[in-house]
Amino acid sequence: MSTIFCTATTLDGFIADPEHRLDWLLRQDIDEDGPLNHGAFMDGVGALAMGSATYEWLLRHVVGAGEPWPYALPTWVLTSRELAEVPGADVRFARGDVRVVHEDAVGAAGERDVWVVGGGDLAGQFADAGLLDEVIVSIAPITLGAGAPLLPRRLDLRLLEADRNRAFVVARYAVDGVLLEDR
Repeated sequence: MSTIFCTATTLDGFIADPEHRLDWLLRQDIDEDGPLNHGAFMDGVGALAMGSATYEWLLRHVVGAGEPWPYALPTWVLTSRELAEVPGADVRFARGDVRVVHEDAVGAAGERDVWVVGGGDLAGQFADAGLLDEVIVSIAPITLGAGAPLLPRRLDLRLLEADRNRAFVVARYAVDGVLLEDR
């Protein structure tokens, strides 16, 4: 069981543009059965932790478009404000230290992984607490110049696997630690 930050990023390290749009990502060519694909990753996931911006994006662009909540797994949303609930979804709102959320998510995931979804700052909070085991990135062949950063922390990573999935370079890293001078 691992805690994994799995996301897509631009070549210059942004996970969303300055307006939090993902159109740059959604137009990329990817093999759904290719290396480090999302479906195979999700087969190993037992619980999710996400930030409020990711949750709100899903509410607007998925649920708001008439689609069902995309995850049948227990999902913790870390937030400091009141957010709308999704009827029938196993979404749990939490505040404060990620250690508590991590403990609950690990308990719910059983032998499966915990997926840190969305924002790099949330993944950084898990890394700061020594709870982030891996980072998996799909690097798109595009630059944005600005936006939401992949990981606003300095982490020491070790490459475990790298490949190509059509337009993307895909890589999996072990997190060896947060560089202490940045704390």
